[in-house]
Amino acid sequence: MAYRLVFTKHASRSFIKLSTEIKKRIEGSLLRIQVRPLDFVEKMVNHPYYKLRVGDYRIILDIIEDEIVILVLEVGHRKSIYKRF
Repeated sequence: MAYRLVFTKHASRSFIKLSTEIKKRIEGSLLRIQVRPLDFVEKMVNHPYYKLRVGDYRIILDIIEDEIVILVLEVGHRKSIYKRF
C-alpha cells in the first residue's frame, strides 16, 4: 500500500519556487519512496524527522505510520535547509 504525500504550507511554497528541473527530480524521488519510505530516507540526528537527498537538495519529512502518510516539512538547498531544524 502506498503512502499518501502531504505538503505543509511552508514546504509547498518552497517547492513552487524551485526550477522546473529540480521540481521534476524531487517529484520523481517522492513518488519512488511512497511504497517503502524507510528504505530510502535517513533519520536526522537529534530530531524525530527524516531526510531525503535529491542531488544538492534535501527534503525533510515525517513518516506517520498510523495514517500511512509522508508529511513533507521542508524542501530546499542543502546549504540552508538545516538552519530551520
